[in-house]
Amino acid sequence: MDRLYLCIDLKTFYASVECAERKLDPFTTNLVVANPSRGKGAICLAITPALKALGIKNRCRLFEIPSDVNYITAMPRMKLYMQYSTNIYKLYLKYFAKEDILVYSIDECFIEVTPYLKLYNIDHICLAKMIMDDVYNIFRISAQVGIGTNLFLAKVALDVTAKHSPNQIGFLDLELFKHTMWYHTPLTDIWGIGKGISKRLHKHRIYSLYRLAHIDEEIIFKEFGINGRILIDHARGIEPCSILDVKSYVPKANSFSSQQILFEDYEYNDALLVLKEMVELGVQRLIKNRVVCGGVSLYVGYSKDIHKASKGSFKLYEFTNSHFKLNEYFIGLFHKIVKNDIPIRKIGIGFINIVDQSYKTINLFTDFSKEQKEENLQKSILKIKEKYGKNAILKGMNLQSKATTTKRNELIGGHNAN
Repeated sequence: MDRLYLCIDLKTFYASVECAERKLDPFTTNLVVANPSRGKGAICLAITPALKALGIKNRCRLFEIPSDVNYITAMPRMKLYMQYSTNIYKLYLKYFAKEDILVYSIDECFIEVTPYLKLYNIDHICLAKMIMDDVYNIFRISAQVGIGTNLFLAKVALDVTAKHSPNQIGFLDLELFKHTMWYHTPLTDIWGIGKGISKRLHKHRIYSLYRLAHIDEEIIFKEFGINGRILIDHARGIEPCSILDVKSYVPKANSFSSQQILFEDYEYNDALLVLKEMVELGVQRLIKNRVVCGGVSLYVGYSKDIHKASKGSFKLYEFTNSHFKLNEYFIGLFHKIVKNDIPIRKIGIGFINIVDQSYKTINLFTDFSKEQKEENLQKSILKIKEKYGKNAILKGMNLQSKATTTKRNELIGGHNAN
């Protein structure tokens, strides 16, 4: 028997949560989730199906909504959305073991249902409908479901076919995929093919999955390298990985990054201040997780794309989580690659090649007492923040007019938390 997977998506999740909180129907209520204090250029994180029915696109900006359309504006409340997502996940656990659930995002997950069809004496369509009804009856959140014989087919069934199905359920096995999706356009509707990849495929006159599935593989490998294997397999409806495979995967190298879009254009020295704030928060994350890093990376985007972004990385030749050392490395990289006469709007930093703190580099010149004192200070700061909140303890630089930490500590994922 083929494996069967559900891919469940909570429709227009943020907007649906706001409607549920107000006891409104998102299919008849015009509501957008956006922060109006950011002006008419603010991005709508979600809009209700009622607004989509009027031809308004999701992720639009406020000024793009026609002036004759009346709507409710809801401030983003990320903590609330995370709580809804957690509670819905707990509902899934009523039916399925956690080992068979793969959380893909705050509003989407995969579930392998193969063994549960016999357990519940039910077919895959009825099982999907039962879950959808349960989510709606308890949380007033509508869902769409894609069902497939592998993870890729389930995702494509959700993204392409479910939205056109009366019951909001799509199904694809290998034969149906070849029949219905091989000639589907545009390619960007297909999971894993964004605008950049699509443009590169067009260079080789590839406008359909059929063409991608039958072209000389060497052309794809030459264009995309090893990632070409994934594109070719997906074009043929093949996805060998299971949920267990994904959960068992251990990367050869670890890293983490953070980035922010600044509230306004920043001058060189003001952007350097923000960089220092970001580095300190990153170091605290290293210490909290008892790890060290062996490299750093920096990305700086300029205002209105008037100059291509500056980016660079640096191998440390040591493993460390010292704030003093890492701060100096990042500052040096900033001075080396960043243009000092162009307004800055984006900053991203990365800590590369992360390993356990037992690999921390020591040599004859290491000042153990100084490094231990510094680490203890960061641990104390972390304890205070965990107990009293992120803004419970701040440095003088965090109080400067162009600093962003105090504001960003009130956000989740760059959006209003409460």
